[in-house]
Amino acid sequence: MGDKLFREYESVMSRAALFKDCPLSPEKRQDLFAGFLNVCEWVSVHYLWRPNLPDEGDNHVFELAIAGGAGAIVTQNIRDFKRAELRFPEVEVLTPSEFLRKVV
Repeated sequence: MGDKLFREYESVMSRAALFKDCPLSPEKRQDLFAGFLNVCEWVSVHYLWRPNLPDEGDNHVFELAIAGGAGAIVTQNIRDFKRAELRFPEVEVLTPSEFLRKVV
């Protein structure tokens, strides 16, 4: 977890429209988010790799993965992440279901 990703998650958590059909109350969602953050490893990015993803705002995710030694980026947005100009073969880009199949 890094500062930019934390702010992105925090922003998503504040969008009430995304959670209109969610069975969890806002307080329970905050508890879940806090639990998630408690198991995250915080990483500082000291080198900007700039993989040149179609959405400039996503580049920081690759940089965070490289800085933290991650083996995978798990996202629904694999199409954009697989279109990076700069390749990192040690970091797989997987959908959540692909990731779960690999680890279970």
